[in-house]
Amino acid sequence: MNPLLKEIQHNKLLWLLVFVPVVIAGHNLRPDAHTLLFVLSVLAIVPLAALLSHATESVAAKTGDAVGGLLNATLGNLTELVIALTALRAGQYVLVKASLAGAIVTNTLFMLGASLLLGGLKYHEQEYNRISARMQAGLLFLATVALLIPSVLAQADSVAGAAFTEKLSLSLSVLLMIAYGLGMLFSLKTHRELFASAESGEGGHAPWPMGLSLATLAGVTVLVAMVSEIFVESVQQAAEAFGMSSAFVGFIVVALVGGAAEMASAFSGARKNRLDLSVGIALGSASQIALFVAPVLVLVSYVIGPTPMDLQFWPSAVVMMFIATITASMVTNSGRSAWFVGVLLLMVYAIFAMTLYLLPPRVA
Repeated sequence: MNPLLKEIQHNKLLWLLVFVPVVIAGHNLRPDAHTLLFVLSVLAIVPLAALLSHATESVAAKTGDAVGGLLNATLGNLTELVIALTALRAGQYVLVKASLAGAIVTNTLFMLGASLLLGGLKYHEQEYNRISARMQAGLLFLATVALLIPSVLAQADSVAGAAFTEKLSLSLSVLLMIAYGLGMLFSLKTHRELFASAESGEGGHAPWPMGLSLATLAGVTVLVAMVSEIFVESVQQAAEAFGMSSAFVGFIVVALVGGAAEMASAFSGARKNRLDLSVGIALGSASQIALFVAPVLVLVSYVIGPTPMDLQFWPSAVVMMFIATITASMVTNSGRSAWFVGVLLLMVYAIFAMTLYLLPPRVA
């Protein structure tokens, strides 16, 4: 337990763990205080996500590249997955789809943009492996096309009914998971020499013992599930109290909260001139959500959801994901970056966030 206690002592973000028992107690004592529970659950999820991320990295560091990559694929976005599963079981498909689209856009624009800005403010120019960045952007483009098709057909073709959209979404989910698996095989096995870092920066912390890492993963996953249930129960009423739609909460708030730990790692890597790490976290996490998390939720909805979930997003969400993917492809094409490139990405994200807040998307 000593490594865990030392990490909590030295990482100020983990001091927010005090809100975990507070929000659980508050839910038992004041279940109708939705706005307060919403704020407390957000404050509790952030440190849990950070702890989950650290434990995942420790397990991956001891299992080798192939297994480590699989672990990062399945556990790297576990916070978002647990929140989405909780909302899925509650039948809040608008929140689920908004959180998926928001996570993709937030990781692609906000996380990547802030990393490039923070790194560029410290270093005049930074380099990274553009082959790796272009592959992740290519995977994102593939996923965006797969999400675009059901939405376009549903809007343009009156013959395409709910049954057709459901079957198409199920088939596309299987294809996306196959594409993600082949992408992992390509980058971790057959052509892994192409994905070496462009620079060597400061190393990370020593990994935890395997037993402690696995115990932390199990314990934190249970806590995230408990807090996520409180979050999903309170989000609708809290959104109305703050004058926000549930789509805005899912697209912006849930994405920022769920990705807090990954953002901290990406920002730290950029400041240490390890921009490959930052770009890999931002684009890799976005492609994981698009190619792995979203298809898993479609498949799981047949088991735990009130009705099967499809991949039909509202048009504005698809447009934003498509623009974010194209923007990321353009800015990462050179393998070099400066601070103003990060500003451009952040400005695009700010345009999206402002638009969603002032004019929430109409959802059928």
